[in-house]
Amino acid sequence: MNCIAVDDEPLALALLADNISKIPFLNLVATCNDALEASQILQQNDIDLLFMDIQMPAMSGLQFIGTLTKRPLVIIVSAYKQYALESFELDVIDYLHKPVPLDRFMKACNKANELYELRAQQSQPSKYTFLNVGYTLLKVVFDEVLYIEGLKDYAKIYFTNSDKTAVVRLSFKSIEEQWPSEFLRVHKSFIINSKQISAVKKSSILVAENELPLSETYRHTINNFIALNSR
Repeated sequence: MNCIAVDDEPLALALLADNISKIPFLNLVATCNDALEASQILQQNDIDLLFMDIQMPAMSGLQFIGTLTKRPLVIIVSAYKQYALESFELDVIDYLHKPVPLDRFMKACNKANELYELRAQQSQPSKYTFLNVGYTLLKVVFDEVLYIEGLKDYAKIYFTNSDKTAVVRLSFKSIEEQWPSEFLRVHKSFIINSKQISAVKKSSILVAENELPLSETYRHTINNFIALNSR
């Protein structure tokens, strides 16, 4: 995790930096003496965790946290206990009271790391979905889908296993809005898995060995895909 430490007291900042150096999953990008300097670092770098003092000149740590629209995880490190409630109202991860024992510091960092990893997992796109097929929930792995054919209120899903298809009550709109971005609409009746494209012709497209119509309406979608993936 990339982090920065902010404190206007040089000794306290040095001690904080030393503690950070003992945590293997932390990378100290910068130490800052005030909120203005911290703001510049945040604008120039991807920072995951902010160690913040409260009592500082010009702007307090809590005031600074309140100004952030894209806020990293925050651990308060302060000599004052009376700001703890106000700090937790800003959703800080932990509130450490100086001087901070190393074991207490490690506990706060572990808590931040757990939340960081949880957020990272949640941000990963899903690899599958479940769809109703009759009275059964069918697990559909996106990478195993070749293309989808629209059939009025239903959709027929074709898989990389040529013997397998599924007819489900599913709209193209929901596929376009909820399925991964590699699924591209190429015709009013077809959505394809772009990972499976083998060739593009003037008015058709090959998905594996299946030749499907390519509508002029959606040609720009394929042109953009080709442009993004050409080297």
